[in-house]
Formats: sequence, C-alpha cells, structure tokens
Amino acid sequence: MKILPGPIIFDLDGTLLDTAPDLATALNNLLLEEDFEPLPLSAVRSMVGQGAVQMIKKGFTESGKFPSKEELHGKLRKRFLHHYENCYLNETRPFPSVVTTLEKLKEAGHPMAVCTNKSYEMSVPILDGLNLLSYFHGVIGGNSLPTAKPDAAPLEAAIGLTDGSATSAIMVGDSITDVKAARSAGIPVIAVSFGYTDISPIDLGADAVIDHFNELIPAIKRLSLKRKEKSESSF
Repeated sequence: MKILPGPIIFDLDGTLLDTAPDLATALNNLLLEEDFEPLPLSAVRSMVGQGAVQMIKKGFTESGKFPSKEELHGKLRKRFLHHYENCYLNETRPFPSVVTTLEKLKEAGHPMAVCTNKSYEMSVPILDGLNLLSYFHGVIGGNSLPTAKPDAAPLEAAIGLTDGSATSAIMVGDSITDVKAARSAGIPVIAVSFGYTDISPIDLGADAVIDHFNELIPAIKRLSLKRKEKSESSF
C-alpha cells in the first residue's frame, strides 16, 4: 500500500507563528487602561491558545481582578481587539523553518489548513500579511463554528477544507487543546515544544514531539508509516 500525502492541519499561535509579543502588547495596553501593571512576556505566553476572551480573563486574574462574563465578552474583548488590530504584525513572525517546511509539504502534495481558536477575522489578515495564506486550503477560526477546540468539529471542518480524509490527516499544535481536539477527531497529533503551553510538551500526550520545524516532515513520515502498518495488520 502506497502512502499518499494526507492533510496536515496546523494550529496558529505558538505553532506556526510566534504571536506572543504582539498579543502581550495588546493585553498590556488594556491592563494599563484599567490601572494595572503590564505583565511580562513570559507570563503572557502561557495564556495564549484558547482565544482572546480566555487570555483577557487570565491576564486580569493574574493582576488580581476578576471581570464578569459580560465584561469579558463585551467591552474588554472589544478594547483588546482594537489594540491588537493596531499591532498584530509588529513583531509576529513565523517560527524558524516554517516557510521552508510548508513549501516542502506543498511540493510533496500534502493539502494543508489552519485550525485555530483565534478569530477567523484576525487569523486570515495575519497569515496574509506574512505571505503564508496561499499555502493553505483554508482557515477555521475560533468563531467559525458554534464550538472551538478542543471540540473535534473545527478540526474536522479544517480537514474538510482540504478535501482530504481524517483517515490520513495529522494535526500539528502546541497545547493540550490541540491534543484533545485531535484525540476527539481520531487523528494523530504532533506537538511542538516551542509553543505556549503551560504543560510540559512531553506530558501533552501527543504522538510525537518536535523541537524545531525541520523535524516535522520526518515526524509526519513516521506517523504515516505507523498508521499504514496498523491498517495492514488489521486485514
């Protein structure tokens, strides 16, 4: 049985892109407006990955304030997004070797999509501004569906954008949210160790962990071969 190139679905923040510096700028501007001290980048990094509302909640909780649900989903989110829209490409960059790896995956015939908890309206301009959008068949954002990761539905929708199948798809992410989404969708998951998780990467329960993007393609090949061997042994 020949191994055909299956869909590769990527998380965004902490996986493809180092977005933490610009997110920290937006969050700290919001905190300063509320008369709180800015948080160090190291603290903000572990708050990224579950969408803007959760990051704002964690940021304010760290500062000793506990906003209501109405505040979080209303004025605080609106003001945070205003700040972020003014800085989202200031320092955000792809992690090392992301572009060359995406190019190689594209040349190998792997259809790719992005599945993130960042809003669709913010994800697309960032990818476009960094000249990465053309590598992907599409983007599923945190507000694209009624549910977000770790629910399986966004990941399944992202696979659908590639016209591929979950039976050959692989997820690449940096957090427990990504791992849980992949498990719910029944697909293997590769975790990057350089992302924003507050859990040790080796404890996330991923099928493989990589320390650099130049390790991704070998990891994909190993997981694809393992899946092929398992499929053949079931006959």
